[in-house]
Amino acid sequence: MSDSSPQLVLPPRRGRYKLATGIGLVVANMVGSGVLTTAGFMADSLGPLWILTAWLVGGLIALAGARVYAALADELPGSGGEYRYLSKLVHPFAGYLAGWTSLLVGFSAPVAMAGLAAGAYLGVLLGVDPRTAAVVAVVAVTAIHAFHIRASSLAQNLLVSVKGVLLAAFLITGLAMGSKVLPAWHPSTAADAVHPLAAFFNSLVYIGFCYSGWNAVVYVADEFAHPKRDVPRAMIIGTLLVTLLYLGVNWVFVANLTPADLALVKTEDEKLTLGHLVLSHLLGPVGAIGMSTVVLIALVSSLSAMTLVGPRVYAAMAEDRFLPSLFRQRADSPPLASVLLQSAVAIVLILTQQFAVLLNNAGAILTLTSLLAVAALAWRKGRTLAVSVRWAAAIYCLASGWALVFSIRSTPSSLVWMAAITVLSAVGYRMTRRVRARQKLAAVPAPVGEPVLQPAESDRKIA
Repeated sequence: MSDSSPQLVLPPRRGRYKLATGIGLVVANMVGSGVLTTAGFMADSLGPLWILTAWLVGGLIALAGARVYAALADELPGSGGEYRYLSKLVHPFAGYLAGWTSLLVGFSAPVAMAGLAAGAYLGVLLGVDPRTAAVVAVVAVTAIHAFHIRASSLAQNLLVSVKGVLLAAFLITGLAMGSKVLPAWHPSTAADAVHPLAAFFNSLVYIGFCYSGWNAVVYVADEFAHPKRDVPRAMIIGTLLVTLLYLGVNWVFVANLTPADLALVKTEDEKLTLGHLVLSHLLGPVGAIGMSTVVLIALVSSLSAMTLVGPRVYAAMAEDRFLPSLFRQRADSPPLASVLLQSAVAIVLILTQQFAVLLNNAGAILTLTSLLAVAALAWRKGRTLAVSVRWAAAIYCLASGWALVFSIRSTPSSLVWMAAITVLSAVGYRMTRRVRARQKLAAVPAPVGEPVLQPAESDRKIA
């Protein structure tokens, strides 16, 4: 006698990412070249202690965001990030809009920026056109992440490990051989020209760009062996590590460089960082060469992490039939078509856009999507949230709201990008809904006993 009870069929596990891989993804997405230059711009109006305090506050804001996203990941498990959260908490169109924002700006633009920055270094080392080098870098990283999950994970872990070792070596060198006393220099701008508090809050906007990426793991949550445990931990631990790293690196900068040194990053080409200046002072020309290696690895690691993470958003949209099934992720393979799509958009941006334009517009739009996700959770769940989550949501919303207003005032073209993405998404969403409605209607079976009329019979019946 056979057992006729229903059998539970579990979907195949797509990946076996562990906590260490998640932490690596967070660190790789957050740490690029921005931390190696930002203090040079801050030194115009802020002294050493103000600069270090701003980096600490930026880290606390990122931790607040990570705490809320940990609650989101627990409430709404699954890959997709803001696409998943806004679809469930607000409306499917809000998620659809977030998904297209991820494709057109959220990941493709940062990939293009990392590629352009890496191309600048590769251009010097190899003597080739920087944009060509940027395209080659994107293509190479795409090949790594397009075909096999295990190879993709191993490559990403290797890049993060190398980046971590090199940055640790820089930090140890700076702390061991450099000054250990907080300097007493003053900002180059006259005290009466810029109020320190106003300059402090303005600097948090640029520091926020350096901390972006703390939520990387929510886009690939399905691929963790223990997502409910490891996704929140990866965000919190990764953000804490990056905060400590940023504080250490900026201590080395302000303790060993004068305002004139710090200002050089604004007057020289984009390949000069504060790290180059520090190591040149401490180790000579060899130090500068070593710093170029650190920066290049950091950029390639960031490019790699975003190429791994971003396509999972489009795969989630395909699972919900908002994109063709071609873009879905199958079994234990990466979403090949989604990886290729994101890289193609990034290459178009590399060939058509300037770095500064991408930076300003991407920063504003990324801030908006994460702000909406946090606000949606706080509004929908209200008093059922833990006290720590409510406080974290309030802190993050206030800081992100300020950053968004500041970014739009500084770069009004961000509004044009937002409007264009909204219009394109609205058209696409309407078309997709119509197609899905037709498919649903076509899939409805005829009632039992009702003959299926052929076209000619149907015409006669109507007549």
